[in-house]
Amino acid sequence: MGAHTHGWWILLHLVLFVFWLGGDLGVYVSSRSVLRPDLSFEARATALRIMGVLDLGPKICLVLFLPSGVTLMALEPHGATLLNAWTASAAWAGALVWLWLTISDHHHPGRRPFVRRADWSARIGLTALLLGVGGYTIAADEPFGVTTRPGWLGAKVMLYALAIACGLGIRLTLRPFGAAFAALAREGSTPGTEAALKRAVDGCVPYVFGIWGCVLSAAALGVFKPGAAL
Repeated sequence: MGAHTHGWWILLHLVLFVFWLGGDLGVYVSSRSVLRPDLSFEARATALRIMGVLDLGPKICLVLFLPSGVTLMALEPHGATLLNAWTASAAWAGALVWLWLTISDHHHPGRRPFVRRADWSARIGLTALLLGVGGYTIAADEPFGVTTRPGWLGAKVMLYALAIACGLGIRLTLRPFGAAFAALAREGSTPGTEAALKRAVDGCVPYVFGIWGCVLSAAALGVFKPGAAL
């Protein structure tokens, strides 16, 4: 594969990083308006709809970040026989299924329980698998036959897995939000409803910051490749 094609894959990886982080920031800023009791319900509902639109972008980027990264590794395997065109193709095939689950669950939340369960299981399985692969890459002298000291790549894989885990933490923390916002629509603002909304949304903040930290750190590792013998 030519250098120009390789460059396009690098560009895709960078674009996914930018949209992931930028979209997440937009969701966070919009969430501040959802929590403002001085705004009308209509204004808060509009902020919530904006959150929903913006949130799909980071979800897509998270899913596609994995196969784009596998493709880049397959283009420069450095002796890893497991990394080739077939590996990259399998990663993209799996990612497209995962992407369908993600988009379907986003557009029909709670209406397709089997989709949510499948997406949840995929994320848990990937988190465990990638943490194991990343840890092995860091600990082994020549992981998967690679002799270029790819510890930085193992750390990047583990950070990606932690970002997925933080996303699961957000889902768990947000579970009471739907009922609280429905109560706001029915009864208007009350201290109990506002407290429930604030707990649900603000409880996600540590996980949001965790995702930002993981994404930024992974980007830094990809740029600087500390300890690599290239």
